[in-house]
Amino acid sequence: MAPGPAGLTPVLERGPSRTDKVVALTFDADMTADEGPRAASGEHFDNPELIALLRRLKVPATVFMTGRWAEEYPAQARSIGTDPLFEIANHSYSHYAFTSPCYGLPTVEKDAMRTEVERAFGAIRKTGARNVVPYFRFPGGCYDDASLRALVPEKVTAVQWDVVSGDAFATDADAVAQQVLDGVKPGSLVVMHCTRSAAPVTDEAVGQVVPELRKRGYRFVKVSDLMAG
Repeated sequence: MAPGPAGLTPVLERGPSRTDKVVALTFDADMTADEGPRAASGEHFDNPELIALLRRLKVPATVFMTGRWAEEYPAQARSIGTDPLFEIANHSYSHYAFTSPCYGLPTVEKDAMRTEVERAFGAIRKTGARNVVPYFRFPGGCYDDASLRALVPEKVTAVQWDVVSGDAFATDADAVAQQVLDGVKPGSLVVMHCTRSAAPVTDEAVGQVVPELRKRGYRFVKVSDLMAG
């Protein structure tokens, strides 16, 4: 996408206007820079069962990955990033906020924002992932003009969403699935998570969402395909 108004990084919240029923499922692979000790003690920030389910169902998807997640799970990052069913986008290195307040996240200094993006791309590519796309999702979805201006040199498109799944910290898969099904329209971008500890029922919800949306005539696409129109 071309730069947005006033030369800011462009922001995409849903696909271009269209009549065909397409929807993009996106999954945030969150891990903050300071969560290493929790991972070392056994907490799971990955969700291989979810990725396996998407493969079984043949659902293309875009994974917004933090650099720290890629470092913790390099084999999984490489597997996702070499599978043509998926593409990996940037979710910052540390998962710290680019503006404050933002759900209690620590805040990235303005002069470190570009480094966050560059370092994440570096960590992701170091795993051997090849299907890496120039899209960026702000941690927590929080941004302002200053952060959009800071990222212009990185030539990324900021990708938000128009359907919130509500899977973060949810325990009721039926409710998550229903929230997605109620919100999806042609061209929708759905935000979900690929982290077992913070989103334990996502795979179960996806198992309900996919067949129902297909029954309604929807086709699943990656963000890059959604943007292509």
